[in-house]
Amino acid sequence: MVYVVATIELAPGQRDAFLALQKDLLPLVRAEAGWIEYVSTVDVAFDPKRPPRPDVVVVQEKWESLPHLKAHSVAPHMKAFREKAGHLMHNVKVEVFEAV
Repeated sequence: MVYVVATIELAPGQRDAFLALQKDLLPLVRAEAGWIEYVSTVDVAFDPKRPPRPDVVVVQEKWESLPHLKAHSVAPHMKAFREKAGHLMHNVKVEVFEAV
């Protein structure tokens, strides 16, 4: 199993617009072979020393295998999503892990 944590820093005030585009993307991702989980998350007020980041979305994914994830990353709907949402994103950090 492969786990992905994608931390997406957005342009200020663009979180709702980004999440709306992701909402349209989700059914397409969930129809992909090898998909287990794909969920967008946002900060909550938990640690008073670190306030929530209103312009960050963290996407957490689970895939059956690395080949499934690679196929996902080049899927036509992912390319279209990046084209639509690209102007909303300032920085994207993708980390990929494997269960041990």
